[in-house]
Amino acid sequence: MAAIYDDQNIFARILRGEIPCHKVFENDDAIVIMDAMPQSPGHCLIIPKAPSRNLLDADPAALARLVPLVQKVAQAATVAFEADGINIMQFNEAPAGQTVFHLHIHVIPRRDGVPLKPHTGGMAPAEVLAAGAQKLTAALAAL
Repeated sequence: MAAIYDDQNIFARILRGEIPCHKVFENDDAIVIMDAMPQSPGHCLIIPKAPSRNLLDADPAALARLVPLVQKVAQAATVAFEADGINIMQFNEAPAGQTVFHLHIHVIPRRDGVPLKPHTGGMAPAEVLAAGAQKLTAALAAL
């Protein structure tokens, strides 16, 4: 039996404006926000507005509109955070590491030789997230 989408998950609540976030970009299909618990400087999330638990139950048309945005955000993050590489991560169900059950894609800038920080649940200071959002927003605008 397939799991049911819960519209009270944190990302659904962010999309409805019930919970604040550090927004980088928004269009009709998705929002890009800074990850509140970044594993590296510039770690952000791309969250589609269409409700789905993850990739397994997402509308293929919504996915088709999402991928070009993921690419653009990855390109901007590479520039903004002087990244040597980029991790694109997406998890499907708890055994695979998914903790928020609304489809989202992580874009994580990487520096050569610098390991990812653990995802411990500790939130980054608001000023760090705001500065990262500003840098990424500027880089997106320049593309």
